[in-house]
Amino acid sequence: MRVDELKPAAGSTKPRRRVGRGTGGHGGKTAGRGTKGQKARNTVPRGFEGGQMPLKQRVPKLKGFNNPFRIEYQGINLDVLEASELTEITPETLHAHGLTHKGALIKVLGRGEITRAVHVTAHGFSRTAAEAITAAGGTVTTLPLPYASGRPPAKGNQFTNR
Repeated sequence: MRVDELKPAAGSTKPRRRVGRGTGGHGGKTAGRGTKGQKARNTVPRGFEGGQMPLKQRVPKLKGFNNPFRIEYQGINLDVLEASELTEITPETLHAHGLTHKGALIKVLGRGEITRAVHVTAHGFSRTAAEAITAAGGTVTTLPLPYASGRPPAKGNQFTNR
């Protein structure tokens, strides 16, 4: 058996080392902190990073998250389609009648009622709107999204399309 293989007996305990109790014992005077300096004087606040901006100040403070890949639709309700008296409804005809913005992705929503057969072509439909249009004798056609992968490129990404 060698000295480096020695260990206390199983179940034995050893009292913790009390430092800073005078020069007569081990760990007196500087108490294991070395000589002088900031860390010897017990003045380092929690989270202090030596003058660098601390992590708690670097991170964003506002809660929430803005998804850069969100697909934003412009909603059109059934009562608007009923009031427009159009039979063939596309994003272009809605823009021509001043009901939507140019180039907006259109989603038909289920507020209101539709009482006549209309042929609606849009980028999205709510379940209740699609059921109401087909129940009135109309047809529903979903347009594909204008993005290659099914979602828009990240907003604010300056390295896209290079």
